[in-house]
Amino acid sequence: MSVELKVPSVGESVTEVQVGGWLVQPGQRVERDQVVVVIETDKATVEIPAPVAGVITQIAKTSGMKVRVGEVLGVMEESGTSGGAASASGGAGSAATGATSGAAPSSAAASGKVMPAAARVLADAGLAASSATATGPGGRLLKEDALRAVEAKGAAAAKGGAPAATVASPAVVPATVASPGARATETVAMSPLRRTIARRLVEAQATAALLTTFNEIDMGEVQRLRQLHGEAFLAKHGVKLGLMSFFVKAVVEAVAAVPALNAQIRAGASGDEIVYHHYCDLGVAVGGGKGLVVPVIRDAERLSFADVERTIADFGKRAQANQLALEELSGGTFTLSNGGIYGSLLSTPIVNPPQSGVLGLHAIQERPVARDGQVVIRPMMYVALTYDHRIVDGREAVTFLKRVKECIESPARILLDA
Repeated sequence: MSVELKVPSVGESVTEVQVGGWLVQPGQRVERDQVVVVIETDKATVEIPAPVAGVITQIAKTSGMKVRVGEVLGVMEESGTSGGAASASGGAGSAATGATSGAAPSSAAASGKVMPAAARVLADAGLAASSATATGPGGRLLKEDALRAVEAKGAAAAKGGAPAATVASPAVVPATVASPGARATETVAMSPLRRTIARRLVEAQATAALLTTFNEIDMGEVQRLRQLHGEAFLAKHGVKLGLMSFFVKAVVEAVAAVPALNAQIRAGASGDEIVYHHYCDLGVAVGGGKGLVVPVIRDAERLSFADVERTIADFGKRAQANQLALEELSGGTFTLSNGGIYGSLLSTPIVNPPQSGVLGLHAIQERPVARDGQVVIRPMMYVALTYDHRIVDGREAVTFLKRVKECIESPARILLDA
């Protein structure tokens, strides 16, 4: 019996997605719940499993194509016996790959444990998952494994050979080999995530009255506390004591003092309204496998330092694997962006609409500063607060940033509520 693989509903406001890549090829045997294709929304990557066990007979929508919810991505033929289906798969696979008859997928491909980032690398190179060796936990095929397979393919091609497990992906257009000295270019479709980032950044610049104010923070006391209590913190909580937990707690204190920076403008029946949030859902910008994403720490005001560090560490790991859920990427009331981890010394971050503020953190540098009439060397960080001047006054912005500075330079204030 033929079974259609359709685009599932991935959110109330999502009507169109992009095919990220197929993890299987026509003629290949798959098991029930094995991930067969990955789709991309404007916020996250979604894996689509096979609803039944059987053989993939048709791929209707290839990598990079835009499809709407409910459209058919491909077709499979249901089969409960793996032997006969595997035989059919072997014949089709041999014809497609030129590999020896009976070649089977790797354990990672067979179990559907191919990470989305790895799937894209393989799809772009025209390789099947069976061409890579999985080294990740639980037999997962990682991006690094896929890159090694691509390198092996290139090395084999340079020697005049071809890897046995190569599959011609229907989504890959043969590249034109540039002559020596040629000025080659490459054109790729903008991903849904990048399109959304671009749209929202332009929207922020066009609709909000953005202004940025700066300050600098002496990070010496935070560094001392981390050095003094870091090992005990790790032993007790199983996570490192980082910088971000201090800034999260400082922002919670600062928005309590300046509620306008935890508010947003919303269109109401009688005109624009200001919505003040009596909770603090902090977005934390992290680098994902396909770009910057901003997962949200819910009710940050209720969390301990350890809770914050565990949440951020989990976000970072899942962002790299494109495994963050859609609901984790929306609804923040304020954002923290740490460009310092990439070496940024100073920047002007852009507000994430409809929020009214974003705090940019930067690299820590030892600089000469004046203390009690003496010039001393201190670990200093520039911080930048970009805010929507429509609802936040300059006095409020400066007060907010000063409060953050006080909390970081004297962390006891956070515990004593001073």
